[in-house]
Amino acid sequence: MGINNELLRKIDQGYLKFSKGQKKLADYIRKNYDKAAFLTAAKMGEVVGVSESTVVRFATALGYKGYPEFQKALEELVRTRLNSIQRMEVTYGRISQGEILASVLQSDIEKIKMTMESIDQEAFELAVETILSARKVYVVGIRSCAPLASFLSFYLNLLRGDVTAVHTNSASEIFEQLIRIGEKDVIIGISFPRYSMRTLKALEFASNRKAKVITLTDSVHSPMNLYSSCNLIARSDMASIVDSLVAPLSVVNALVVALCMKKQKEVVSTLEMLEQIWDEYQVYSGDELNMVRDSVEITGDISGGEEKR
Repeated sequence: MGINNELLRKIDQGYLKFSKGQKKLADYIRKNYDKAAFLTAAKMGEVVGVSESTVVRFATALGYKGYPEFQKALEELVRTRLNSIQRMEVTYGRISQGEILASVLQSDIEKIKMTMESIDQEAFELAVETILSARKVYVVGIRSCAPLASFLSFYLNLLRGDVTAVHTNSASEIFEQLIRIGEKDVIIGISFPRYSMRTLKALEFASNRKAKVITLTDSVHSPMNLYSSCNLIARSDMASIVDSLVAPLSVVNALVVALCMKKQKEVVSTLEMLEQIWDEYQVYSGDELNMVRDSVEITGDISGGEEKR
């Protein structure tokens, strides 16, 4: 096959000692590792013609703690060997158009479940306390992670102020915004494969300035964790051209809710103040939609003129 990989080396080294069923699994994985990575233990057993328990025992025989860890090793192999188009063909090439919605939603559900099972509760609580006690919070996320960074920054700004959503159009722009970061500050870096070198350099810079570093990424092996003291891990991998950011967004939501619970009085006060400001300056009065008896009533003149009284 010509692929130098730890998982495949383990299979080669242990092959002669495998049972008949385990050898069938080994042969299948050697030839179809790209498809095997996306199968449950039960499904792999069904495809190969062995029991689910045989698949699980095969994973432990290779030195993995269980099937999830074994599957992660398979996924890492696939990620490095297949490009985005090939991954999409592997996963979705055999399903009908009508099955795509259910398939993608189910995949997202699985990512959230995996994240729930593996996320470090102590790291999560440390992140909350670090954000609360920081003088200033910087949030950085590039490309597909930019919406996550923007979402988190928006709510952090309501909760505590002194929040900078780092603009990432260029490396120089990033460092210009981080120039005053110090040991009393915290930076939150969000990055998933393909990892962003600009985000990594921002975290390195902040770490060198003694700032605290929190990362939201997909693995303990992520390069983003090189400079962080607090790692939040969320599963993002989806075998297509689109990475699933549902689980990372759920972790962001949990952070915001936890911070709200810690600062309930301040949050209520801020929201009451905002409501007064919105009302005073008629922020929403000219363009909001109201539900009246199950129908939509438009408040204001959407043509841009003055509201008719």
